[in-house]
Amino acid sequence: MRVGLVLAEAANGLRRNATMVISVVLVTFVSLTFVGTAALLQLQIAQMRGYWYDRAQVAVYLCTAVSTTEGCIDGEATPEQKEAVEAQLRGDTLAPFIDEYYFEDRDQAYANFQEQFAGTPAADYVTPDVLNETFWVNLTDPSQSAVLVESLAGLSGVEQVVDQRRYLDQIFDVLNAASYTAIAVAAVMLVAAALLIATTIRLSAFSRRKELGIMRLVGASNRFIQTPFVLEGIFAGLLGSLLAGGAVVAIVTFFVQGYLAESLSFTFVGLDDALLVVPLLVAVGVLLAAVSAAIAIRRYLRV
Repeated sequence: MRVGLVLAEAANGLRRNATMVISVVLVTFVSLTFVGTAALLQLQIAQMRGYWYDRAQVAVYLCTAVSTTEGCIDGEATPEQKEAVEAQLRGDTLAPFIDEYYFEDRDQAYANFQEQFAGTPAADYVTPDVLNETFWVNLTDPSQSAVLVESLAGLSGVEQVVDQRRYLDQIFDVLNAASYTAIAVAAVMLVAAALLIATTIRLSAFSRRKELGIMRLVGASNRFIQTPFVLEGIFAGLLGSLLAGGAVVAIVTFFVQGYLAESLSFTFVGLDDALLVVPLLVAVGVLLAAVSAAIAIRRYLRV
């Protein structure tokens, strides 16, 4: 096969259908940007889950004078009830599951509340007597929090035992939903890109139908005829995927690391993660374009 002639035919096809090729590049770029964003979001979720789950605490809230739960029928937790809860935490049953714990009295809880909600209306009307005294417990294995919850939830003087991971799960569910939405949009856009690539190849073949007829008459092989059209599709897919990779790197560099990382105290995906995603985008873009173009030209030549 004459490589120079094949490449010349591919370049000729790209030049004749420049508008359609640009459309393919843009659709591929947008769809793969969604794919890259979804992949980075999944990496972010994995990092946040590992970071925050290890730091999630179990909060043992003691009864206040206004508590209405079953364990608080006698009103505010007494010193004896507090000692009973602490004895359970130090006991042989729970001690193997606990890394450390500390007690937060009302004054400490009020100071933390004022710091957290400074400048809001809640900071003006909340008083120390309505805040719970709390045992904060760090577990050696946060996944075994159910043991602590079951052991302490029924004690007198305990209003409720809360595993903070349940709040994290709600946040992660929202992030996962956003990631799945991005994947769904990307899938639709990839289908659109595949159809557009196929249409572009068919138009390119139709514009050169006389040349293709002559090539068949002189005995050119199907492989020789089809290769320039496949290369056209690969070129468009490669360019679109490279643009998507550049967009993903730019998002991480200027938005995630440049804005979010400075505004929020979370751990975020970095440039290394973005560079891991780029080869995936290029592979998907090239493979999609090659398969779509090959199927389109084969069907056209059979007609």
